[in-house]
Amino acid sequence: MTIELHSWNTPNGRKISVALEEMGLPYTVHPVDITKGQQHAPAFLKISPNNRIPAIVDPDGPAGVPISVFESGAILLYLGEKTGRFLPADLAGRVPVLEWLMWQMAGFGPMPGQVHHFLTVENEADRRYGLERYSKETRRLYGVLDRRLAQVEFVAGPLSMADFAILGWAWRHERHRVDLADFPQVKRWYEALLARPGVQRGLAVKLD
Repeated sequence: MTIELHSWNTPNGRKISVALEEMGLPYTVHPVDITKGQQHAPAFLKISPNNRIPAIVDPDGPAGVPISVFESGAILLYLGEKTGRFLPADLAGRVPVLEWLMWQMAGFGPMPGQVHHFLTVENEADRRYGLERYSKETRRLYGVLDRRLAQVEFVAGPLSMADFAILGWAWRHERHRVDLADFPQVKRWYEALLARPGVQRGLAVKLD
């Protein structure tokens, strides 16, 4: 049964395409052009009531009943539960995956996203204030990640859904105005992930 991925070429969208490729799950892409407001279409709102991409529809859900899932973090957890991959079954192993996934959802996404926004603001005073505020916090978060990766190979120890979530945003580090040379452990981790065939396919798949 083929999963439907409703998405667009964004960091949050790339999290899911990378995860699906790494897990080897069959899926089809249904582009949702957010530049044209397609995320507000009634059909899409049925599976993503917050009118945000990505969302998936799994025709082979629990007990064989079709299910839709919205929010990228929830999708990653669902796929981990479905396949038993990249999400440890034991609580001790699962906790760090959940911690770093929540870290990404709460900070390493919203903060760089604000950098993306203020780069487009025309008013110079507002633009300067916003970039100073959010660029500082974004770099702080890169520092948190760098210190963590000095202790472990991947953020939760073994490769996990948390890595795919964080990679979706680290993939845009140049747009964040962040030089990974300033964060050598992040650079090591990032290059190791990009060397994986599944990640390469996930980043290359056409979402728009």
